[in-house]
Amino acid sequence: MLLLVFCAFLSSVYYYVEAFRWGMNARMWALAGLLMGPFLLPLFSIQRHVQWRRAAGFNNLVIQA
Repeated sequence: MLLLVFCAFLSSVYYYVEAFRWGMNARMWALAGLLMGPFLLPLFSIQRHVQWRRAAGFNNLVIQA
């Protein structure tokens, strides 16, 4: 039980930092990470990609260094 709480806490911290880096709502993702833990990772990855595509545009080429 303690392991699940610790895993949810670490997931919450991870989602907070990554959401802050990508300009997303960090508090919302931290709370969702605390409640759902690592099961939220696919949804977070998709949302990050959607936000990046909205910012960069769908017909633009972006080369990351």
